[in-house]
Amino acid sequence: MNTTLINFESFVEWDNNPFILFNNQEKILYLNNAAEILFGYVAKKELYDIAISYAPQNFGYKTTSLSLGYDSFMFHAITVGYENEEQISLRLYNAPRIKHTHKLETNTFITTDINILLEANIALFRTKNSNPLTLLTDQDLPPFKIDQNNFSKLLRKTLDAFRSSDSIDISLKLLIGQQVIIDDKKESIVQLCIQANGRYADTDHEISAFATHSHIKCLLQEYAIKLEIPLIQ
Repeated sequence: MNTTLINFESFVEWDNNPFILFNNQEKILYLNNAAEILFGYVAKKELYDIAISYAPQNFGYKTTSLSLGYDSFMFHAITVGYENEEQISLRLYNAPRIKHTHKLETNTFITTDINILLEANIALFRTKNSNPLTLLTDQDLPPFKIDQNNFSKLLRKTLDAFRSSDSIDISLKLLIGQQVIIDDKKESIVQLCIQANGRYADTDHEISAFATHSHIKCLLQEYAIKLEIPLIQ
């Protein structure tokens, strides 16, 4: 065996799977960049409790297949390991994104200011619905290419799912540190989140179909619908 001392920290830092090292007092001793981003969506204690719950009975490591979701983060497995009683590590494995069977014809897409397109569809929704509605968007988002027709259909179906909600909160933001591959090119991701105290689920299959058509990741939740839109340049 090669006994040369190697510093593996850079390799862990480059990994897009979150890695966290805790001590036995729940204090974080080390985390990579992916984990730092994840902690914007989940409490430290929750991940520490998961590590303790899935730790092996003896020194070493154990990998467990399970489904975890935090906002737009989805994981399909974790590895928990420890070599002493003072430290325990947790690594979460990103669930693979759905592989689309059709190629996006981006050459036919129109460069669009998504804020304007969103506001236009909200105005149309308001002609038939008087629900209180708040909108928080990032006005600094650059215009990007999108299938305007399909995306407007997706927006209308998504908004309609909240037609009887007491109030609706809509936010549009760039997901920092997250990217998706479109036509062999890394693209940033914009997340549109629509949430309320409840919603209809009768058209979820149509919403998913419109989203899939434009390679948009769709997260259908009990009180929210989140669309992760590739920012195609």
